[in-house]
Amino acid sequence: MSCFRVLLSIIFPPLAVVDKGCGSFVIVFILTLLGWIPGVIAALIILNRPN
Repeated sequence: MSCFRVLLSIIFPPLAVVDKGCGSFVIVFILTLLGWIPGVIAALIILNRPN
């Protein structure tokens, strides 16, 4: 995980996980709409997955 991706996940979480698939993008987008912090946490978790 690069520093750019971490900053992007803090600023706009759905954009950071767009290359991880449509499902990840939708989940993070919905969580970001519900609250910014859950979206950031979900984006960081998805970016830290090894696969």
